[in-house]
Amino acid sequence: MKHLLTLKITSLLSILLFTLHWADEVARGIEPGTLAASGGLVILFVWLFATLVLADRRWGLVIVLLGAILAAGVPVLHMRGPGLVGGRVGASGYGVFFWVWTNIALGVSGMMSVALTVHALLSRRT
Repeated sequence: MKHLLTLKITSLLSILLFTLHWADEVARGIEPGTLAASGGLVILFVWLFATLVLADRRWGLVIVLLGAILAAGVPVLHMRGPGLVGGRVGASGYGVFFWVWTNIALGVSGMMSVALTVHALLSRRT
């Protein structure tokens, strides 16, 4: 069951990177920092709860898998088209390195979580 511990660690890392990335986007004005954006808090809560409490159950693994797919998709959504976020983030602006790094790290940790979650789900079938 070492894979399950590794899955929890990578999922927690993805959640941490997701919150850092989201906070950076709110600070830059890319995302609204309003109450309307609180749906993201619910998503993060469910993902965190599934990682820490439900990871040994099939439904918990499915929720972690959905969160991991979202995490892996962040760089795909943000780094396509002209410039970063369609040109809304300047390539030479303050803190752009951190923003790009969180995109890349979030994508990699999300992909690792996807692989580990699929492995855990398939190993439960046998």
